[in-house]
Amino acid sequence: MARFAGRTVIVTGSGKDKGLGQAILRRFADEGANCVVSDRVIDDEAMAVADGLRATGATVAAIACDVSDPAQCTALVAEADRLFGGVDVFVNNAGIGFMMKPFLDVDPADWATVIAVNLSGAFYGTQAAARAMIARGKGGRIINIASQAAKTAFPHLPAYVSSKHGMIGLTRASALELGAHRITVNAICPNHVTTGLGAQQNEYFAALLGFSDTASYLANMATKNPMGRPGDAADTAAACAWLASDDAFYVTGEAINVSGGEEMH
Repeated sequence: MARFAGRTVIVTGSGKDKGLGQAILRRFADEGANCVVSDRVIDDEAMAVADGLRATGATVAAIACDVSDPAQCTALVAEADRLFGGVDVFVNNAGIGFMMKPFLDVDPADWATVIAVNLSGAFYGTQAAARAMIARGKGGRIINIASQAAKTAFPHLPAYVSSKHGMIGLTRASALELGAHRITVNAICPNHVTTGLGAQQNEYFAALLGFSDTASYLANMATKNPMGRPGDAADTAAACAWLASDDAFYVTGEAINVSGGEEMH
């Protein structure tokens, strides 16, 4: 299919191999979109992600952006607009979730870092993308990659849980005001996915909960899921593609669980 032919998609935090961002861009590339790989730095790993997308036939740009800096978010959208003539889909995927400590041991600096990237970064990205979409006059889609932690609290992740809950509020508030410009804003709430970040969480929580190894921890996790497995990056990517499609033109302000039934509210 080529339902996104001629459209341009930016995914922040997409420069990591086997990451959610890479999987999201791969789905859009497979359906004909121009793809923008973006991460805090465009290093060899990010360039490899971009080259992998080009190998599928996609037109790809790689643009550095530290999402905690609003000026860099504005520059990211402006450069994509210059290269491709507009931005149609903006995915706020960049996030930090590896600062795992008991609540009473959390350092204020770590708290501030997580909020700056996960929540403020999504705000800056949404604002930059929306301004460009409004100026272009063709509407657009903004998708926030939240988490099951946006609906349910988890121990030793107070900043992460708070930031993802806040992302749902951001989704709803921005959807209210941007709908008049034919811009939809939605969030996706995946359950656990073993990306690079997910692997760090596997190791931490396997040890915390007394499992002998991460394989045992993941097997136990699978028993708690109605579908019998943790999430896969392709599950989130498929949800992004649907939200960006014409079929979802009347869906906005939603926080959609993609969790195999593990999260149902």
